[in-house]
Amino acid sequence: VQLQASGGGLVQAAGSLRLSCVASGRSFNSAFGLGWFRQAPGKDREFIAGIVWSGHSTLADSVKGRFTISRDSGKKTVYLQMDRLKPEDTGVYYCAADRVRVGPNRAEYWGQGTQVTVSS
Repeated sequence: VQLQASGGGLVQAAGSLRLSCVASGRSFNSAFGLGWFRQAPGKDREFIAGIVWSGHSTLADSVKGRFTISRDSGKKTVYLQMDRLKPEDTGVYYCAADRVRVGPNRAEYWGQGTQVTVSS
């Protein structure tokens, strides 16, 4: 399974960004869970959001009410809509996939990461 993330960039606080991640590979199918992690400078990688094949999603408390995860199974793509961004949202965002679900301590496949920088 290969994951290609895009959409990162520099944005001012209170702004918005939308990340996308396209999955590919012969073993990937719509039953896979997809999600996002981020790693801030000097910190461990943390779970941000996950979504299973049915559309049920889970968000970290730090982003609830500001971020939305969604997926388009036909396009094998997962999105992370990030609104009301804060400087503490700065980091490298990684797309992840798992044969069941992506969670705080669960992901089998990783993308290359995309940088998000939020200026104050």
